[in-house]
Amino acid sequence: MVPLHEWLLFVGAALLITLSPGPNMIYLLSRSLCQGRRAGVISLFGVITAFFVHIFATALGLTALFMAVPLAYDVLRWAGAAYLLYLAWQALRPGGRSPFEARELPRDPPGRLFVMGFVTNLLNPKIAVFYLSIFPQFVSPDHGSVFGQSIVLGLTQLAISFGFNLTIVLSAGALARWFGRHPRWLAIQQYVMGCVLAGLAVRLAVEQRRAG
Repeated sequence: MVPLHEWLLFVGAALLITLSPGPNMIYLLSRSLCQGRRAGVISLFGVITAFFVHIFATALGLTALFMAVPLAYDVLRWAGAAYLLYLAWQALRPGGRSPFEARELPRDPPGRLFVMGFVTNLLNPKIAVFYLSIFPQFVSPDHGSVFGQSIVLGLTQLAISFGFNLTIVLSAGALARWFGRHPRWLAIQQYVMGCVLAGLAVRLAVEQRRAG
């Protein structure tokens, strides 16, 4: 299975991706502010359900890919590094969008809330690219079943995302007000995140797959 030090590094990468602004965070924050915590939680369950689709699709796809195209790892490694650099630039560039910048949304019934959360995450380009380009960096045929490793990593990422987004949903109003009163802390958070993402991108770009 995945070595502990690789798993811990993956936890850090998954946390950084979760903290970076994206459609899921913006939607859940906006929904919670506009319609309340209950609506936010229902939407979150839709988001989590879509994660299972991403996880199993990636696990099956990586298993086939690593078996059929051994050089695919290098392609995905560079794609992952490029994506992390893009996220770093999004955090560091002047005028970067705050993850706590909510938008107005109409009130929807529970069924539509779940479906909208599901669709938002299923079509989320940030999550799709994470699973396709960064996720494979931590999977190796040398460590056993690629499918099993992918499931473990996927469930790890899901748990991190669920915990963070549940916090966002339950404390949306307080977080938005606090960051509104303390914009400097938001700028610091974005700067630190951008630097760490850039460092992780370099690490992925220069790392070579270890022989088994």
